[in-house]
Amino acid sequence: MSIFAAPRPRFSHDDAAGQLMDTGWSIIRGALAPEKIERLATDLRPIFEATPYCTGDFYGARTKRFGSLLRRSKHAATLIQYPDIVAIAEHVLLPWCDTIQLNLAQAIAIHPGAPLQFPHRDQDMWEGVKGEVEYLVNVMWPLTSFTEENGATLIHSGSHGREALADGAPPLAFSAVCDPGDAILFLGSTLHGAGANRSNIVREAVVVSYCLGWLKPYENQWLAYPPEFARTFNPELAALVGYRQHRPNLGNFEGVCPSILLQDDIPAHIGAIDALRPDQRDAVAEHRRRQGA
Repeated sequence: MSIFAAPRPRFSHDDAAGQLMDTGWSIIRGALAPEKIERLATDLRPIFEATPYCTGDFYGARTKRFGSLLRRSKHAATLIQYPDIVAIAEHVLLPWCDTIQLNLAQAIAIHPGAPLQFPHRDQDMWEGVKGEVEYLVNVMWPLTSFTEENGATLIHSGSHGREALADGAPPLAFSAVCDPGDAILFLGSTLHGAGANRSNIVREAVVVSYCLGWLKPYENQWLAYPPEFARTFNPELAALVGYRQHRPNLGNFEGVCPSILLQDDIPAHIGAIDALRPDQRDAVAEHRRRQGA
């Protein structure tokens, strides 16, 4: 596989969505101040130390991974709720859903000696139609500098969308060289993978991804953040991690929005409430009209 260095233009927040749809990726340079990333990295450092290496050739025997980041550090919310990136994810995904949700927030450490990861598309977690629908938007936040030597993420530019169905060799991969504070965005349909770590430095990052609100996410958010913990979240963050109903009636609790579980007083008995799309609501109303109701 041919690899070349990452292009280094600075994409603004405004044009990152267009770049993302055109090429399958974009990099926002200096999205956050490096000291904000360092606060998160400091909180995660002892957890990286305590976490065992992964098992399996895909995850990598020289790689460490863990999730539930909102329980690990208060600074994780800054990345997950970064306003412009959430807006970009909504721009990309809302044509196919009512609301987006957090797919995962995971810390990853690629240790020296880790081989090249199997190139993959994250949309292949779901057995839905490909080439027409985008299922998720990934954001890689480096905690340490990404270099070609330490395993910077490899991205195959232009491999997204309908190109994911193409036969033959994929486009050339580039190494997403960047620094803490930069944000690497790529679509779920974009072919990518971790590079080989040929250095003596551990390459650390946090990946945050957003998916269609009606999908089963990679990380079981309700187990990661049960109601007693999610009550500490602001309403927007609670909604992102799953305490929000998706029309029609998906992800409900006792027939209502699961945000009811974040209240101080939860009724012992709850009456179900319709949560329908406008077209479904109109169809039901027309049915009632024809029945003379």
